[in-house]
Amino acid sequence: MPSASTSGTPPPLPRALGRSPLGSNAFGSPAASSLPLCPRAASTTYSCVGVWINDRLEIISNDQGNRTTPSYVAFTDAERLIGDAAKNQAAMNPKNTVFDAKRLIGRRFNDSSVKKDMVNWPFEVVEKDEKPYIRVAFKGEQRDFSPEEVSSMVLIKMKETAEAFLGKNVNKAVITVPAYFNDSQRQATKDAGLIAGLEVLRIINEPTAAAIAYGLDNADSKGKERTVLIFDLGGGTFDVSLLTIDKGIFTVKATAGDTHLGGEDFDNRLVEFFKGEFKRKHKKDIGDNARAIRRLRTACERAKRNLSSATQTSIEVDSLFEGIDFVANLTRAKFEELNMDLFQSCLEPVDKVLKDAKIKKEQVDDIVLVGGSTRIPKIQALLQEFFKGKALNRSINPDEAVAYGAAVQAAVITGKQSSKMENLLLLDVVPLSLGVEMQGGVMAVVVPRNTPIPTIKKKMFTTTEDRQTTVEFPIYEGERTMARDNNLLGRFELTGIPPAPRETPELEVTFEIDANGILHVSAEDRATGRKNGVQIKNDAGRLSSADISRMLADAEKFKEEDRKNRERVAARDAFRHYIYQVQDTLNDPAVLLKMTGNVDELTEALVESLAWLDTADNVDKTEIVARQRALEKKVGPALGKLYSAK
Repeated sequence: MPSASTSGTPPPLPRALGRSPLGSNAFGSPAASSLPLCPRAASTTYSCVGVWINDRLEIISNDQGNRTTPSYVAFTDAERLIGDAAKNQAAMNPKNTVFDAKRLIGRRFNDSSVKKDMVNWPFEVVEKDEKPYIRVAFKGEQRDFSPEEVSSMVLIKMKETAEAFLGKNVNKAVITVPAYFNDSQRQATKDAGLIAGLEVLRIINEPTAAAIAYGLDNADSKGKERTVLIFDLGGGTFDVSLLTIDKGIFTVKATAGDTHLGGEDFDNRLVEFFKGEFKRKHKKDIGDNARAIRRLRTACERAKRNLSSATQTSIEVDSLFEGIDFVANLTRAKFEELNMDLFQSCLEPVDKVLKDAKIKKEQVDDIVLVGGSTRIPKIQALLQEFFKGKALNRSINPDEAVAYGAAVQAAVITGKQSSKMENLLLLDVVPLSLGVEMQGGVMAVVVPRNTPIPTIKKKMFTTTEDRQTTVEFPIYEGERTMARDNNLLGRFELTGIPPAPRETPELEVTFEIDANGILHVSAEDRATGRKNGVQIKNDAGRLSSADISRMLADAEKFKEEDRKNRERVAARDAFRHYIYQVQDTLNDPAVLLKMTGNVDELTEALVESLAWLDTADNVDKTEIVARQRALEKKVGPALGKLYSAK
């Protein structure tokens, strides 16, 4: 196994593990005529598309005259419906109407978040090759669609909307995704764009796109650098990003969030509450009736929206179940009570990004609200209270800001000239640390969390055994000290290393993350030039957003445990290195002539110490240090001044 080098001599080569989690879900594309087009398509609940034309941004209305389109796809015996048409018939055809595909994209079937969501979905989700697929009845037969396919259908709808407005073909796009989308979800989003017939020019994070919209709308800030917190709470995902904006340069300092929290979760709480109310009043359970649940969900979603401007509303569903009408009142206070834990959890990522960026609350110039769920009064109140009464910035449209920013980025990439976009530069970051597993199971970090991207990071490793010709590199992401506590992204081998004593070969590992947040890892033997590497593929094992959040939480929770693990591994490595050093010395004839002790006894002590180390996985630092010092007391007298006891 490899180990990292901290001095002139390369360290034992670590097992290489690395991957880059980046993400958000927005879609921007330039038309074939080079008009930069940016639809925020395939978003969790609603999609939006925009284009930069005539030196300004146009948000494009769909065929229903709406500037946002529901991210719904429905399948019937005769046709496939997308957008408003699909959502409008959802109550009549619940099992074949698909929404929330973004919550499945890039995930594994056994992810806890997928299992949790399946309880609330009327459509069926099945497993194929450890991935979730959506099963529907379409044109008289059973069909299984991947989340990428369903997302691509929404993208196609947005593409058609843009083409109708422009009168030209659209074949390129900038797509945004939640900042906390992992690499698999980003890759899957690119796949969805490809399926939709789009060349994805760039994937950028939704909060970063929103910051562009904010920055261009506030370009008259007299050149002063501003620190901006983007609070992006939508229908299905939640992101917080802290940026600085200075003369057109947008620098992301830190990001945090949850790609599995949003307005849909608030709706779910209401649905569960009113299911219970219906059962209490009428002694009937509607839980297994998909049509009744769909109609109740629609009423709950409407009530939630009403409560953003009113303190009380009503839930009214005619003939909800077995001919029974359902009518109930809902106050804002009750809505807040049902969701208070979710609302309060929104503040944790805010606190985290401030700590990661080493920024105080008072240093934040603007708090910008993005996403429809930021209209909820209680969320605004909690956020304002957190920042000690500071006013929240509502200057940009929370539903359209991401599409706005993506369209601007599409314009920049395609060379669209505008004084408003002069010197525009985006510097995004890596949300989780990436590295390689070393001897002892420790993860050697190559790319630290919150490193700006694109980036190239290198680290030198070496071998751990004599005459080692092959080294395996397991690549990991996460914040824990031990690799086993992080997420394995993939692995590759470097072969053909010339036989040499351990710690002699110099093996340079390179982590390269492109502007889309896609990771490439390679290793090169400096002596021979032999090289191998891997791009983290979409079918590799990946983290869910819940896993990412859990890792960060665990990093805090187990900080003390991690510290002890680091000390233990360092002590083991130091002891092992000392033993090898003595063994090498005993092989020197000149040293043997000066020895005063018994060579056989010393050799036996070294062998016993190595054997003990090989089984001392759970031994703490204190015992390892004690064993080393006991060995040093034997070695010192035998080798004289060369290895005197410390």
